Amino acid sequence: MMPTESENKRFSFSTVIVLAVLLLVVLLTSVPYLVSIALAEGGAAADASPIFGVTIPPGYKQWELIAPAEEAAPLDELRAVVGNQIAIEAYQAGKLPFPDGTILVKRAWKRKQSPEFASATIPGAATTVQVMVKDSKKYASTGGWGFGRFANGKPVDEAQHRTCWGCHEARAKSRDYVFTRLAP
Repeated sequence: MMPTESENKRFSFSTVIVLAVLLLVVLLTSVPYLVSIALAEGGAAADASPIFGVTIPPGYKQWELIAPAEEAAPLDELRAVVGNQIAIEAYQAGKLPFPDGTILVKRAWKRKQSPEFASATIPGAATTVQVMVKDSKKYASTGGWGFGRFANGKPVDEAQHRTCWGCHEARAKSRDYVFTRLAP
């Protein structure tokens, strides 16, 4: 038996209603997820350095030490440079220029005298986290390096970021623009 024309219209109308409801359910369940992605990406952009777009890499506090340093007055800081696995392998192999994907992070603290041991200097308040990222294509105009300087987890202003490349170019060109050498 063949369906009548009114049954076909009813079936088509019912199908359209069901599909519309399903589409609405999919949209309503997807919107919170899409909004959270947009907010996360917006937050990441807000935490990226001006000019270079560099961010603080996750897990950097567990990276291997490349070298410690002490900065004299007026900064009076203790510093430690750590690197990702690509950086560590390049340092150990004496490879210059550093390969793309190299990330170096300098952590800095005000230095202070230890309350337990008078002749010891220890880290005080954190001052900055400074990041260098090697990407020879993206950062071709700055020797292949992108820079980020952060205070309290937020990037400092653009004017401070404009000073990074000039300093590295003037003082460390022969070492692929990197000051820090692997500690013995």
